[in-house]
Order: sequence, then structure tokens, then C-alpha cells
Amino acid sequence: MPEYEQAPGEDPQLPQPAEKAPRAKAPSPRRQNRVAAMQFLYMAEVNVPTELAASLYDFFHNREHPRDFYAFAESLASGAWENREAVDAAIREHAKNWAFDRIAKVDLAILRLAIYELLFRRDIPPIVSINEAIDLSKEFSTPDAKRFINGILDKLKGTLDRPLRTADV
Repeated sequence: MPEYEQAPGEDPQLPQPAEKAPRAKAPSPRRQNRVAAMQFLYMAEVNVPTELAASLYDFFHNREHPRDFYAFAESLASGAWENREAVDAAIREHAKNWAFDRIAKVDLAILRLAIYELLFRRDIPPIVSINEAIDLSKEFSTPDAKRFINGILDKLKGTLDRPLRTADV
């Protein structure tokens, strides 16, 4: 019998937040969805899904909230995974002097999520995507990751053909 009880929807194999002082308020549903999408992308990188729809269902079915709560997360995770060839090309282009295979898996998941949003989700302001990625890196990665992620996203931001602070719908 394990020495601890696993919280519903918590998988010890997925990136978990570092132990920090308690937050003043609970994260927004959109933040919770981005965390879940990032965790799915991390999991998919480590264990490549053979059937994306089934993997998404399995992942989001047994989480803390009902599955419909994660509709935004499923949309982000599915889109980022299905478009990873274009997303990874953008990472390679903007991660100068850094070998793609050396990028930490959690940082890769955060970058894939943010770059998918920047390139394919015109309903999300680019500044929001960048800020969310930096916040995710602060919560789930090493202290230096935020500079690495911000550097790549800042370079990519300069190539966008849309307003940075508003959604383009």
C-alpha cells in the first residue's frame, strides 16, 4: 500500500508544481486548462500516442474536474500535438545555438503550447500566450527556463502579423 494517497487526476509522472508558498487565490479555469494541456504534451512527448483522440480522452477523463471543464485544454493539446511539425520548426528557428533534443521535456511542452497559440489561435492575444508560458515555466521548470522560453517567444512575437495585445477574431 502506498505511503500517500494520490489526489484525483494527479499523475506522479507528469510535471508537478514546485513546493512554494500557498497562493492567495486559486488559479483561473483557463490557467488550470493550460496546465493540463502542458501536462498532456509532456506525457505525449514521453509516450507518443498511437491514437490521439483516445489518449486525450484517457488523460482528461480521470482529472480533478469533470471532462467538460477541460474543453479548452483538449483543444490546445490536440492542436499543439497535431501541428507539432510547424511548431517544432518555429522552435528550431528561434532557439539559436541550442540543440532541439537538449531542450528539457517540460520546457518543450510549454513552448509547444505557447507557440501553437501564437501561430494558430488568433482568438488568444499573443501577449497572453507569452505571459502564460513564462508563468508555467516559473511553476514547473527550473529558474533559468523562463529566460530561455521568453527569448524564443520574444523572437517569434516579432514575426507575427497581428496585434499583440488583442485577439484577432
